[in-house]
Amino acid sequence: MAAGAVAAPLLAKGRRVCKEGCPGCRLDQINKTNTGVPYLNFFYVWVVCLCAALPIQSLFPYLYFMIRDLKVAKQEEDIGFYAGFVGAAYFLGRTTSAVPWGMFADKYGRKPCIMISILSVIVFNTLFGLSTTYWMAIITRGLLGLLCGILGPIKAYASEVCRKEHQALGISLVTSSRSIALITGPAIGGFLARPAKKYPNLFSEESIFGRFPYFLPCLVISALAAAAGVACIWLPETLHMYHDEKMEAIDAMGAQVTDLNIEDGKANQLGSDRMASTKSLLKNRQLMSAITLYCVFSLHDTAYLEIFSLWAVSSRKYRGLSLTSQDVGTALAISGFGVLVYQLVIYPLLAKYAGLIKPFRFAAVLSILLLTTYPFLSNLYGVELKVLINIASLLKNMFAESLAYSFVALATITVACNILQNTAVIQEQRGVANGISVTLMSIFKAVAPAAGGILFSWAQKNITGLFLPGDHILFFMLNMVSVIGLSLTFKPFFSMTSVMK
Repeated sequence: MAAGAVAAPLLAKGRRVCKEGCPGCRLDQINKTNTGVPYLNFFYVWVVCLCAALPIQSLFPYLYFMIRDLKVAKQEEDIGFYAGFVGAAYFLGRTTSAVPWGMFADKYGRKPCIMISILSVIVFNTLFGLSTTYWMAIITRGLLGLLCGILGPIKAYASEVCRKEHQALGISLVTSSRSIALITGPAIGGFLARPAKKYPNLFSEESIFGRFPYFLPCLVISALAAAAGVACIWLPETLHMYHDEKMEAIDAMGAQVTDLNIEDGKANQLGSDRMASTKSLLKNRQLMSAITLYCVFSLHDTAYLEIFSLWAVSSRKYRGLSLTSQDVGTALAISGFGVLVYQLVIYPLLAKYAGLIKPFRFAAVLSILLLTTYPFLSNLYGVELKVLINIASLLKNMFAESLAYSFVALATITVACNILQNTAVIQEQRGVANGISVTLMSIFKAVAPAAGGILFSWAQKNITGLFLPGDHILFFMLNMVSVIGLSLTFKPFFSMTSVMK
């Protein structure tokens, strides 16, 4: 035991031995000296996260028109089919690269990961606006999702760049910036797409914005990302750089310490318990039921966003609304703003007085009822239609808004899922639990736009001749996903922990 008593302090001390000039140590010293909130660093984090999230939904208001102008669809009813794969490309790229980017950030630092992500937005978002073929649009969106690996590292960075007492503020800035991006992104796309037709006094058909009608919104976002890239220069690195040779010696010393302490069994028991607890996560019924809910409603909400954007601008002869990209951008921006206010003001009160599961179920039921009314909106015109579609879109997104890459202002259903899955496991397991949920959620979000586009195209080809018009079946299928999710909140599929009760 004497040897163990001597070796243990060396182990604890050794694990913090860093290279000379370690950026993480330098920042730690600054944070020890400066006890205030690092407003400047937080501002840089907020700007970087905002610009990285802007391209995610900015294309949806004009995606229908872009696919039409690319002339890939042989008939108008096929536009939705091709649009779905463009919408899915970003999420598919993000799904395949999320874990490797996390490993990259842990090995080489947060700052290189952030700078590469911003650079990818500048390059590939600009190229997407200059797309002249369908495959160019898909490849540029896919590469944007693949190389914009900021989702996980920026949250880690926001918590590391400050003192512990300010970490909650740092994480909230990441969430709020993504929420604002999901408001301003669709607005930029809706108002700036096809500028030569909307603003002929400012942009001519012969200009670059006339020849590439979807370049202007992408250029504006890329310009903002370039400004954020300049801000990255002043971002301090937070990762500690250790001496590899000493770490190997430390690991060997750790094994010896464990052997020396075997008589009291504490070290071995701790290691075996952690391994067992990690393996048991997939067998944790409460955790997996919460993650399943999380994925089902992510699928529903992403498919809804794709279908709503296509349906709202499609022709009246296919029972669409014949709205403009400006109208869709306005509706999505108003919805995003409403969700942000709802999350900050209304939802905390609901959770406090009604718990989590009751608002969850209530929102799911209201969402189903609201979607049932959508097909009848095609009978309206003019101001009446625009007012009602904005109200309907606002309510729908308040009831069941998805995560945008896992970390925007969430509405009732998704918030409840996040809280439920975190209370289903002990604190030491929550990192792994959230990793599982984010990976599965990303897969579902990648499938949703493609499935929604295919279903939308089928509905337009089957307006008549079935037991219900195609648009009714379209929203009925969306509602069935909600019904499945709602059923999963009841026993035997889902059971509340004693803490939740």
